[in-house]
Amino acid sequence: MDEEYKPIITDEERAARRAQRAEARRKKQREKRRRQLRRVVPCGLLAVLCVGLVTVGAQLIEKPAPEMGKAGRPFQVTAAASAPAPEPYARAVSGPDTIQLGEDFPSRCAVLIDLDTRTVLAEKNADTVISPASMTKILTVLVAAEHITEAELDDTFTMTIDITDYCYVNGCSVVGLMVDETVPVRELFYGTILSSGADAALGLATYVAGSQEAFVALMNEKLEELGIADTAHFTNCVGLYDEAHKCTVRDMAVILEAAMDNDLCREVLGARTYETLPTADHPEGQILSNWFLRRIEDKDTGGIEVTGAKTGYVVESGNCAASYGERPDGRRYICVTADAHSAWRAIYDHAELYKAYCSAEASSGEVIPAAPELEEPMENTSGAS
Repeated sequence: MDEEYKPIITDEERAARRAQRAEARRKKQREKRRRQLRRVVPCGLLAVLCVGLVTVGAQLIEKPAPEMGKAGRPFQVTAAASAPAPEPYARAVSGPDTIQLGEDFPSRCAVLIDLDTRTVLAEKNADTVISPASMTKILTVLVAAEHITEAELDDTFTMTIDITDYCYVNGCSVVGLMVDETVPVRELFYGTILSSGADAALGLATYVAGSQEAFVALMNEKLEELGIADTAHFTNCVGLYDEAHKCTVRDMAVILEAAMDNDLCREVLGARTYETLPTADHPEGQILSNWFLRRIEDKDTGGIEVTGAKTGYVVESGNCAASYGERPDGRRYICVTADAHSAWRAIYDHAELYKAYCSAEASSGEVIPAAPELEEPMENTSGAS
């Protein structure tokens, strides 16, 4: 695809953009760090003062501010000084209370995580390597969001024949953008998630890095930063099957958590519909829909509101889904499943897990009986969707 690609901006312009984006990210991190230090430092100084009064009388000892993690959040303070501080997005830990889902649970792989305790509530083959299919696009929008400024969301991108041919040859799900159609960069984010559009994802990759290959390098850098590169590695930004394109459902939970901590990604992943601007090729615009969110909202989740989600499908991994749910009291959960036999089954699996283990009335008993499936097929379930 990229052998004949002709960049739309010069190397100098691209370098200047990257420097601008890097400075914008550093500014955001500095602002977040200042907010956190205002909360953390007073408590830390009070604790040090008490220790100082006990050990050295009235001598005051200034306690340094906590080391900041990759996401700009302070590491948790552990009881033992020698114990290593956990990474901000470390994989959630399974324990003796973690429910091991049996063969009667339809999806072949699953993990349900309580983000507030960082524990795994239920799991099944959570560390089995899978093809993430179009759940890949969660990382695509996260990396893109971290490499552009807010002002650049109003920039435009013109679709190329390289991108449309790539989507056609590989049987990808698409938004339906046409060659030479020009759309705002903001719409590429929504098209990547809501329509699972490979054309939109490749547009983002090209806009940010100049080519899919260069963008995938940024994706794998992010996997390193998240601490999951030992089992996760991506070779494309759309979710096409490749033996080397892989992760686990536990890894995908880390990726989704990081994405939901990003303001733009959280907005995009939580949108049920989005209306694009009119273009010459689409004079009335398009209505994009996140069908997982729209179809789980009337299912019995035990009161859990699903506020972000992305599905995926390739033959090798079946129907996959990653979702983020919240209880009315603010408790937060992430659920990731893979290899369900239908897109509807993936929706019901998430609803059942939320109801059985996350609702206020949930018991620690068995998984509730499977809900009846509907005949209606899901959109965009062929190719990488």
